[in-house]
Amino acid sequence: MAFHDVRFPADLSFGAMGGPERRTDIVELTSGFEERNTPWAHSRRRYDAGLGLRSLDDVQALIAFFEARRGQLFGFRWKDWADFKSCKPSLTPAPNDQVIAQGDGVTKSFQLLKNYRSGEGAYGRPIAKPVQGTVLTAVQDVERREGVHFDVDLKTGIVTFHEAPLDGAEISAGFEFDVPVRFDTDRINVSVSSFQAGQVPDVPVIEVRV
Repeated sequence: MAFHDVRFPADLSFGAMGGPERRTDIVELTSGFEERNTPWAHSRRRYDAGLGLRSLDDVQALIAFFEARRGQLFGFRWKDWADFKSCKPSLTPAPNDQVIAQGDGVTKSFQLLKNYRSGEGAYGRPIAKPVQGTVLTAVQDVERREGVHFDVDLKTGIVTFHEAPLDGAEISAGFEFDVPVRFDTDRINVSVSSFQAGQVPDVPVIEVRV
C-alpha cells in the first residue's frame, strides 16, 4: 500500500471531529426479532480535518500536506487526540497497560494491541503505527528495554523480543500510537471570504487497513 510515514500536523488534527465506525448487517425476521452480523472484524475511523483549521496559515499547511500526499494516493499518520495512548488520556503509558499475548517459549514477535472492555464485551484493536520512542514492554511485569531486550517495527506495530518469552508468560505493553489514514477526497474547496466568516472546508479523512 502507498503510505508516507509522516504525521498530519498534530495542531491541526486537535480540533478535528471523528471516531470509530462499524458495519452491521441487520435482517428483521417476520416475528419481529432481528439477526445481526458484521463483515468487519475491526472498526474503522473517520475524521473531518477541516474543523481543526483556525487561520489561513492553517489552510496553507493543509493544502501543502494534501498536495504532498497527492490527494487520496498516499496514506499518512493521524493523531486522534481522543484515543492515542495505551492508557487513559490523563495518564502516562506504562509497560503493563495492555496485555498483548502469552508466551509459548518459541514465538518472539507479537502485535501491539489496545483492548477495549465494557461489561461482558471486549475488543482487541491491532496497533500498526506506534510512535517512536514511546513503546514500553514487560514480561511477567518485569520491564524490558527497547534495543536491549526487544525491537519494535514502527511500520507494523510488531514487537520482536531477542529471546522468546517463556511458555505462559504474560506479555504486556504501553505506548502512544497514530492511526493510518488517507484523505477521502481528491478535492479541497476553500473560499477565503467564507473561511474568514467562520465556514471551514470539508476535509474527510478515513482509516486504511495496513
